[in-house]
Amino acid sequence: MDIFSNLDLFSVGFTVAATLILGFVVFYNNRKSITNRIFLTFVVVVSLWGVVNYVFYTLTDSNAALWILRLVMFFAVWQAFFIYSFFLVFPREKYDFSRLYKIILFPLVLITSFLTLSPLILHHVAEVDKAGVITKVVNGPLIPLFGMVSVGLVAAALFLLFKKIIKGGSSIQKRPLGIILFGTFVTFLLVITFNFVFPAILNNSNFIPLGSVFFFPFIVCTAYATIKHRVLGVKVISTEILIFGLTAAILFEVVASNNLLALFYRASLFLLVLSVGILLIKSVRNEVQQREQLTRLSKSLKHANTKLKELDELKTEFMSIASHQLRTPLSIIKGYTSLMEEGAYGGVSKEEKKILHNIDISNERLIKLVDEFLNISRIEQGRIKYSFAEMDAVPMAEGVIAELKEKAAPQHVKLSLRAEEKFFKVAADEEKLRHCLYNFVDNAIKYSPDNEEVIIYLEKKNSGIAARVCDKGVGLDKDDIKNLFQKFYRSPHVLRDYQGTGLGLFVVKQFIEAHGGRVWAKSKGIGKGSEFGFWIPLRGKSERVTSERVKSEGEGV
Repeated sequence: MDIFSNLDLFSVGFTVAATLILGFVVFYNNRKSITNRIFLTFVVVVSLWGVVNYVFYTLTDSNAALWILRLVMFFAVWQAFFIYSFFLVFPREKYDFSRLYKIILFPLVLITSFLTLSPLILHHVAEVDKAGVITKVVNGPLIPLFGMVSVGLVAAALFLLFKKIIKGGSSIQKRPLGIILFGTFVTFLLVITFNFVFPAILNNSNFIPLGSVFFFPFIVCTAYATIKHRVLGVKVISTEILIFGLTAAILFEVVASNNLLALFYRASLFLLVLSVGILLIKSVRNEVQQREQLTRLSKSLKHANTKLKELDELKTEFMSIASHQLRTPLSIIKGYTSLMEEGAYGGVSKEEKKILHNIDISNERLIKLVDEFLNISRIEQGRIKYSFAEMDAVPMAEGVIAELKEKAAPQHVKLSLRAEEKFFKVAADEEKLRHCLYNFVDNAIKYSPDNEEVIIYLEKKNSGIAARVCDKGVGLDKDDIKNLFQKFYRSPHVLRDYQGTGLGLFVVKQFIEAHGGRVWAKSKGIGKGSEFGFWIPLRGKSERVTSERVKSEGEGV
């Protein structure tokens, strides 16, 4: 087989392969898009039309060639219909077709396409040359219908695209549309001229076999617009070029085949490579889309994170101002309540003392809440100051027990201190350390059943001191232990029965970590009691320092 005498086969095969690859690339870009689905359908019809054109060129039987020519016209009608439909819906993902389109246009195209297979469009073969190629065909009475439908749809498609270029979008969107319009115009000008005007009017069908080549301008312009304006991305374009190269090389081998077996083998390989190439382009396209989506999400998250930081700073500032404003009147209420309870403003009955006592308890709870908010805002703003000096942990623990005995009395909860030694000298901020131990013991009392014991252990460990508060209360599960020292966390096992903010343990963690220590919580399970503790080194800082905001939260021992 002479290679150069079969360049038409190479051109048809290459054009069909390129057209199919481009169609599937667009389709896989967004399968749900009506624009992409119609474009793929159009591409398939164009490919079938190109193959039928080539088959017609190879036939020597005039009757068979007439039927193939009719099939060429059949696909030509659907080409025109789908190119019109494509530019009608472009670039929408969804489109609601009008009743005129559904009831009149589609049935008209359907009827016309099937009429092309009858003698009403192409009647019979009038002349055949020595090689058996049809040179003249007698047209049927309905050939004007074929021309009107085909040319009318193509003209309408070009009008729609031209209209969209004028009216819609930015210049960046218009440029690729203009390039595609140019390619489409050139392609259909060639198709109409050589595949309709020549055979239908001039009775010359010699140019019909080259029909698929006439679509090459459309492919080139679309590819140029894609590469120039990066519609699909460099990685997808590189994959397309690779697949084009492989299919072209294998197609060249098909053309060069010198026997039927080699032709069958190489043609099968060509189809296999084309199919695998389309799937490869789909895979690469999906990967590119996922990366682009991840990039967009990353930028959105970064922007959202910046906004959240700004809001968090505003929240902290507001909380600090509001807490300061609340602290003063609450302190005044506490003072006056104490004076009234002591009889400074006259005699007070037992009932009145009880009421004043309840007011004092509620007021104290509010003061504690405000203090927690103040501590949180100071920690987040880095304004907490620590005064490190040598202190004895035993008297501090005894002071905490003495202060909380009254709170433990109604539940008959016993508070006990078990210290390994009489003196536990440590360099620390006594006020902050006392706050931490007070919080642990206060919680232990709150969550303990009546007539139980809360034990405070003071021990020397690893060049430091450890304080442990053990109770037989509600206990903890694994999720509680993991999250207890996070801001605003409260165990779901106590939400209904006990009040709280979930801030106390977070503050404790920040104070202890500022001492270079650590905190922990242990439990054997729900209803089996708990252990809360902290450890700090014996030698801490010896001067006033400003705390830094601790980034990690919820770290246990």
